[in-house]
Amino acid sequence: MDIYTEEYFMKEALKEASKAYDKDEVPIGAIIVHNNRIIARAHNLTESLNDVTAHAEMQALTAAENYLGGKYLRDCIMYITLEPCVMCAGASYWSQISKIVYGASDQKKGYKNISEKIMHTKTEVRSGVLENECSNLLIDFFNKKR
Repeated sequence: MDIYTEEYFMKEALKEASKAYDKDEVPIGAIIVHNNRIIARAHNLTESLNDVTAHAEMQALTAAENYLGGKYLRDCIMYITLEPCVMCAGASYWSQISKIVYGASDQKKGYKNISEKIMHTKTEVRSGVLENECSNLLIDFFNKKR
């Protein structure tokens, strides 16, 4: 039995999102996997770093590229709790990551609102993995803010 399923890795991304939640950051988490091994973990740090580009995906891409010693992530999969924004989709394009799996769709700021062509043509995209868990964490966070 293969324990390394999309659900397994999305749960790891959710752990990162929970870290962001605990820091009063928008709770989005990302991990990058290479050969069934997590090589990067990240969560939103935009408030902590006072940096609008410090999204979970951007942090994870940088960490994975540093780990592998190169800028291309052709044999990697990124798991993200929320659909990437245009900036993060663009960064993933340049990294040529093989696959992106995300949980919840972002009806307001997701890249699909602009164009699905932002993703590299060789990047496979899958959505809806643990969608309820990913969505509920965000809903809870923003309900507490109101």
